[in-house]
Amino acid sequence: QARVQESGGGLVQPGGSLKLSCRAPGLTSDGYAMGWFRQRPGKEREGIACLSWSGERAYYGDSVKGRFTISRDTAENSLYLQMNSLQNDDTAMYYCAPCSALASHIIPALPDNWGQGTQVTVSE
Repeated sequence: QARVQESGGGLVQPGGSLKLSCRAPGLTSDGYAMGWFRQRPGKEREGIACLSWSGERAYYGDSVKGRFTISRDTAENSLYLQMNSLQNDDTAMYYCAPCSALASHIIPALPDNWGQGTQVTVSE
């Protein structure tokens, strides 16, 4: 199980922005598509963004499309998620992990490869 470490979460007001980071040595440089997942209170974990290993193709869930941008720095073994126009419904624990995507349907590519996550809370 490869190690991942997410950071950058926090408390932000509606309409605000945050940028999440994930360090995943051994994954970002090994040909994996990498993505972001989140688990909102009382709901199952969902895939929200997935970026191909080359960085050329990005997929987004319908709930974040147009507001969030995924990027990666393979040399730094890092993955990022720029989140803009945050809404109360974006409150969740956010995780990065290898992903697989078909249009807006994003799923984990490796079983149980989860870090501790980083909490994002959107509130007045």
